[in-house]
Amino acid sequence: MIYRKYIKRILDIVISLTAIAVLSPVYIVLFILVRFKLGSPVLFHQDRPGKDGKIFHMYKFRSMTDERDENGELLPDEARLTPFGRKLRSTSLDELPELFCILKGDMSLVGPRPLLVQYLPLYNERQRHRHDVRPGLTGWAQVNGRNTLTWPQKFEYDVEYTEKVSFLMDIKILFMTAVNVLKREGISPEGSATMDFFKGEE
Repeated sequence: MIYRKYIKRILDIVISLTAIAVLSPVYIVLFILVRFKLGSPVLFHQDRPGKDGKIFHMYKFRSMTDERDENGELLPDEARLTPFGRKLRSTSLDELPELFCILKGDMSLVGPRPLLVQYLPLYNERQRHRHDVRPGLTGWAQVNGRNTLTWPQKFEYDVEYTEKVSFLMDIKILFMTAVNVLKREGISPEGSATMDFFKGEE
C-alpha cells in the first residue's frame, strides 16, 4: 500500500525526469525526422481517460500521414502508416513524449495503457477497475501479448495488475518490456496495422 500510494509516484518523477534529460538528443533527432518525413504537427495528441476516468492529453510522436480520399475522409490506418512510422512504432520511440505525461502525473511508468475516451461507457463492472490506477507507458497486458491479445484478455491483465501492483511486479514488467521492444513482438494484431475498436461485451 505504501508503494502504491507514495513510492510509485516518486519513482515515476525521478525516472521520467532522468530519462527526459538523458534522451533529449533523441527527442531533437526524432522531432526533425518526423517533421521531414511526415510533416506537421510532429506530435499526435489525443484525450485519454486516466486514473478514475479523469481525462488528460496524451502525446506521441506522429507515425501516420494525413492522406485523405476524394471525399476528404482519412484513408485507412494501413494506407497512412509509412515504413518510417512502422519503425517508430516497432521500436516504441513514438511513445517517448509520454514521459512528460508521467512527469506531470497523468500517467505512470507502469499501468494499464490509456485507451480511447469512447470506451468508457462500454466497460463492464470488472473492466472499469483498470482505471483504479494511473495508466502506464507499459503494462501487464503489454508484456503478455500487447496488440495480439483479444480485448477480454487485455482487460483481464489490466485488472489483474491493479489488484497485484507492487514494486517487484513493476520491475518485472519494465524488464519484460525492454526484452519485448528488442524483439519487436506484439506490435500489431495479425493482418492489421492497429488494434480493432472495442465495441463492448458481445
